[in-house]
Amino acid sequence: MEQSAANKPAIEGGTPVRKTKIYYGHQYIDDADVQAVTEVLKYADLTCGPKIKELEEKLCALTGAKYAVVCSNGTAALHMAAKAAGVGEGDEVITTPITFAASANCALYCGARPVFADIDPETYNIDPQKIEEAVTERTKAVVAVDYTGQSVDLDPILKICREHNLMLIEDGAHVIGTKYKGKANGSISDMTTFSFHPVKTVTGGEGGAVLTNDETLYQKLLLYRSHGITRDTGLMEHDSDGAWYYEQVELGFNYRMTDIQAALIISQLDKLAMFRKRRKEIVARYNEAFSKIPSLFVQKEIPESDTTRHLYILRIVPKKLTIDRKQFFEALAAENVCCNVHYIPTYYFPYYEKLGYKRGLCPNAEKLYEEIMSLPLYYSMTDEDVESVIEAVTKIAIYYAAE
Repeated sequence: MEQSAANKPAIEGGTPVRKTKIYYGHQYIDDADVQAVTEVLKYADLTCGPKIKELEEKLCALTGAKYAVVCSNGTAALHMAAKAAGVGEGDEVITTPITFAASANCALYCGARPVFADIDPETYNIDPQKIEEAVTERTKAVVAVDYTGQSVDLDPILKICREHNLMLIEDGAHVIGTKYKGKANGSISDMTTFSFHPVKTVTGGEGGAVLTNDETLYQKLLLYRSHGITRDTGLMEHDSDGAWYYEQVELGFNYRMTDIQAALIISQLDKLAMFRKRRKEIVARYNEAFSKIPSLFVQKEIPESDTTRHLYILRIVPKKLTIDRKQFFEALAAENVCCNVHYIPTYYFPYYEKLGYKRGLCPNAEKLYEEIMSLPLYYSMTDEDVESVIEAVTKIAIYYAAE
């Protein structure tokens, strides 16, 4: 039966499983968060104040990293990391196309060229073998994205980077709370970046961070965060004129975080354990339900990753349905389950097309894009919310099952 779900209020005129909409992501803010922000508003310093150092220390304690540099957002974190890695004009940076554009844009910001390596078709993370195949004499760094919150397989990627003298930047925008082989992500790669956007597990409204164990990288990151300006006499080239004196020794940026954001993130981190627990419960329930439906594919998780998921990806098996992803997406919306799609392959964008990138570069990633949706996943989802999502997905999958 050839049917379209588009523009239908519900299947065959039935009532939606939900009376109100449920969205794919939502932040959780409690009274402790509000109080933390309110207190900072009374401080003398609203930026570059004591909460910045407190947050950096808290991130180090959480992950085991030696150093943390917080900044304005996750994109700024990636740019700073690429600069600290020495990425420059004519270099190449290997990354995945299934990610937000910033993972590749950070190379362009530095005058380098992103090189896209295909994904594993079951885990959806970048395939280490494809990284190896993409390495050239121009390769400077790898930006490996922990897609959905599942850690990339770090050991083989690190091995490749060490063999070819490459810097590993782990784009951990999704990964806070995850562990790889029992060790927290953030303390393993040369540098790991975090994002604190509102739909992430922990939010500051906006905000980012770069974590590293390398003191040299740490000092560079500090400079790049704040205009390349320092008051450290050990880094200055001229004698100080007085207590007011500072020097610009690098071309940096204004990527500073406010203490207001830092205070909120600190308070949010206090709830990370309960955020992690609830997200794992929802994912387990989804996996249990969807693994029983032949027209759906459940994302594989590598045993090395103890994952705190930022996204839950529903993947359809097109040959087992009479509708495509777009129609499935629209049918869910008609049931008041509002999804999203993460991500459009980066090189599909017009800007990248103008740079010479063409479709066909990464077949696994391109096929994935045609078949995925991001289902609702956030801490404050009730059990009723979760069951509504499952009911809606099941209803559509059964109704549009291929005969």
